[in-house]
Amino acid sequence: AEQAGEKEPCVLLGQQLGEPGRFAYAALCGISLAWLFPEKEQSSFRTEFIEDFVKWLDLPDAVLPAMTAFASGLGGEGTETFAQILLKDPILKENPVVITQDLLSFSLRGGYYDARARVLICHITWLLRIPLEELEVLEESLLESLKEQKEEESETAEVSRKKKERRKKLKRYLLIGLATVGGGTVIGLTGGLAAPLVAAGAATIIGSAGAAALGSTAGIAVMASLFGAAGAGLTGYKMKKRVGAIEEFEFLPLTEGKQLHITIAITGWLCTGKYGSFTAPWSSMLKSSEQYCLAWESKYLMELGNALDSLLNGFVNMMAQEALKFTVLSGIVTALTWPASLLTVASVIDNPWGVCLHRSAEVGKHLAHILLSRQQGKRPVTLIGFSLGARVIYFCLQEMAQEKDSQGIIEDVVLLGAPVEGEAKHWKAIAKVVSGRIINGYCRGDWLLRFVYRTSSVQINVAGLQPVDLDDRRMVNMDLSSVVNGHLDYMKQMDTILKAVGIKTK
Repeated sequence: AEQAGEKEPCVLLGQQLGEPGRFAYAALCGISLAWLFPEKEQSSFRTEFIEDFVKWLDLPDAVLPAMTAFASGLGGEGTETFAQILLKDPILKENPVVITQDLLSFSLRGGYYDARARVLICHITWLLRIPLEELEVLEESLLESLKEQKEEESETAEVSRKKKERRKKLKRYLLIGLATVGGGTVIGLTGGLAAPLVAAGAATIIGSAGAAALGSTAGIAVMASLFGAAGAGLTGYKMKKRVGAIEEFEFLPLTEGKQLHITIAITGWLCTGKYGSFTAPWSSMLKSSEQYCLAWESKYLMELGNALDSLLNGFVNMMAQEALKFTVLSGIVTALTWPASLLTVASVIDNPWGVCLHRSAEVGKHLAHILLSRQQGKRPVTLIGFSLGARVIYFCLQEMAQEKDSQGIIEDVVLLGAPVEGEAKHWKAIAKVVSGRIINGYCRGDWLLRFVYRTSSVQINVAGLQPVDLDDRRMVNMDLSSVVNGHLDYMKQMDTILKAVGIKTK
């Protein structure tokens, strides 16, 4: 390993491209940054990213003004041209996935995986017609390699590493760099820290030379940064004492394993029988290899779920397709047009619903501070929830938007049948903290949501009943009326809903 390190220069994958390819590569990233994150508050992220990236590709300083201009919003019409120039580079003709590999390497160079960087990688991967699965393979391979490096460092490897550290102090390389050169590996070290980036078949590609060059301190340092110092991530978190009105708050693992991006699912209510657990609705979800379910206020959610069930079963039949069906389908349902027989039993549902509305907001705010404290490590987080679980997410994001350093944590959010305000102005703040997509799944004919929400707002304007008219590329409204017949279907039809909104299932 030492001999290989002495003989071969540290050449990053991106630097192996020809100059036209490197220019096109940087330009493509700059234009994409401007399209994905055009907001004024994102300007420092765009500028810092492109400045560091020009250095990463070893491009001359003279190109920096042009790249900065691309990152500020100029030259968007050149996207396809730059993509074609890049794909013509000899290094990419056989295997364009090396661009995804290089971008991931760059994005992880500081042991911090920003959600905005992952959204950019996904976008560039899409532009180059590379299957998104390739990124997931690379992330999993990197993680496996990091785990392997937590073995105790041998004396020989330690001597070799210290020599490399002294040599690299003279010429500062970025934290992470790995390239496949003639079947071997070249690893850049900075300050004794390094992390490998390999494609599928980590052990085969990295080889013994690459493995020996990576000391245990490298893997441990990067793992600690990405996954949190405790290493347990969210699994180890449980509310030790009551926070305000919150009595229960705990993360339950849905899948075993670790990944560079995680998913947190939030259930909206519980009921006796099949759906008596928080995990039940999410049994088929496979958004990532590391998934959690938030267990919160089960006593109140069980009371609410049983009340919803009773209301549906007992009174839909009583209405016998007549008054209720007419008022719902005619679109004139208000507090004044509900059938009197339904309003007489409103007390069955109004109290548990009101209690859970309040508690879901408090739980959301608490979740925000957990994520801001990086309990999950420095990795992108996707949030998905239905009904009051979606409300938890909504208030989580609203709380995060009020705090500093809240950007780059949340990748995507999926809110299904959300009992929250549907006016676009209330969603603008959310867009500031979500890097990827904000999916609002709604059902126009959800009379149960309309009924329970009738006293919470003077105007019936609920996100779970209609699209949110927010002019932002992140906002995606999905009409699930063909899948969801009523509010309780969000739990029962979750497998179908997940597929409808583009989330993988087992």
